[in-house]
Amino acid sequence: MLRNVVNNVKRGLKGSKSSMGEHSVEIRKLFTSLFILAQISNYCSGNKTQNFDLEVNRMVWVDMEMTGLDIQTDKIMEVACIVTDSNLNIIAEGPNIVIHHPRNVLDNMSEWCKKQHAKTGLTEACLNSNVTLNEAENKLMAFVTKYVTENVSPLAGNSVYMDRLFLRKYMPRLDEYLHYRIIDVSTIKELCRRWNPNLYRDIPKKEFSHRALADIRESIDELKYYKNTFFKIE
Repeated sequence: MLRNVVNNVKRGLKGSKSSMGEHSVEIRKLFTSLFILAQISNYCSGNKTQNFDLEVNRMVWVDMEMTGLDIQTDKIMEVACIVTDSNLNIIAEGPNIVIHHPRNVLDNMSEWCKKQHAKTGLTEACLNSNVTLNEAENKLMAFVTKYVTENVSPLAGNSVYMDRLFLRKYMPRLDEYLHYRIIDVSTIKELCRRWNPNLYRDIPKKEFSHRALADIRESIDELKYYKNTFFKIE
């Protein structure tokens, strides 16, 4: 109920420029903080009607396949999303969306992308898809807003800063809905390689399928490995 109240107030403020003004960011942060504090209060007082872990600590996993890594010219070909709790249990598996692109866009990909995306069938899937970029963002927003609160859950994934850049450009509503922080599994991998080479050697092997949903699942499995070894609590 509290979540609904907070979101209703925020929507009301967004509808009034005079109310939001130059302090809009601060107001959004205030209501996000109030929501989190209320969740903690409910949890500590024994009110289990709302699950503390699921409401506050959820992670939004996103992976994309693109025509390349140049944010100025390349496009999103495929995007998938999964929401987990803090223990990396999957709460919900979101849409796995292939976005339409015409032949001339796909013909301009690098040779590596042409070869890889042809091999996985993604190039053909993009040609056959009828989903626009805007429709893809709408589907993702419908999924994410159902499971996480605005400005609370971070974006998670492998080298996810790159996905964030493409989100910011091509799916700004989703980018703004998520918390500004990210959980980048690649960072932990690099630290593990430097600080604990023995654990690094036993990292679960990846298929490197270069399809969005499969890559997310592998990223979650990889973070589970670090959680149970690198971050193991004695």
